[in-house]
Amino acid sequence: MNTATITPSSSRESRPASLPPSSLQSSRMRQSRIIGALFLAGFLVYGSGSALVASLVGGTDFLSTIASLPTLLALGAFLMLLNTAVDIAKAVFFFPILERHSQRTALTYFAAIIVQVVFLSIGALAVLMLVPLSQHAGEAGATTLGTTFVELNQMAYEVGQMTLGVGATVLVVLLYRTRLVPRWLAVSGLIGYPLHVAGTIFELFGVEIGLYLTIPGFFFELALPLWLLIKGFQRDAYEGRVPTVATS
Repeated sequence: MNTATITPSSSRESRPASLPPSSLQSSRMRQSRIIGALFLAGFLVYGSGSALVASLVGGTDFLSTIASLPTLLALGAFLMLLNTAVDIAKAVFFFPILERHSQRTALTYFAAIIVQVVFLSIGALAVLMLVPLSQHAGEAGATTLGTTFVELNQMAYEVGQMTLGVGATVLVVLLYRTRLVPRWLAVSGLIGYPLHVAGTIFELFGVEIGLYLTIPGFFFELALPLWLLIKGFQRDAYEGRVPTVATS
């Protein structure tokens, strides 16, 4: 007669479960809160920098505006570059937790973050090039070159976000399967990230609907860090124990 039993999956990594319960709880919440804080920090630094840059490059005579406010543009670009360090730190702290369940997923997400920050950094450097260019605002071709730098930043952002969306989709599949976070939260990511990828592709082809398609993904990227800061990763999943059904 076959009976179903629940058994924990094995892990080749040394699990934090070997720690005393109090140390394990402290480790789980510390890691959860660091990752949650890094998610929110990424929103803050890149969002603030991008908004600052957008406010300066939105007009037709934007080079003249930048010439009078070069420090403000440089600050915006710096905040965009600071996001590189934040996102890499997020990937580094996330990696050992994901690796307990799937090394392939951990590597995929880590690689996606690296590719993303490379493209975002290219965009930020293109923005910085506007500072010296603004000193030649009245010269022939300066506005055309400046517009090219602005468009390069936008294109680099879309490609970086598309890469992140693909890697993050793999991530939320693992979160759903392992229940590191509640399944309703993982499902929101499973809906949001593919839509986000589609939105970036539309934007690259000149169809400006990407903003609307980011809304479900935005919900996940806001809800996830808040959950991690308050509740943390689910304990059994954090320890590397994934319930599976076995028969005998």
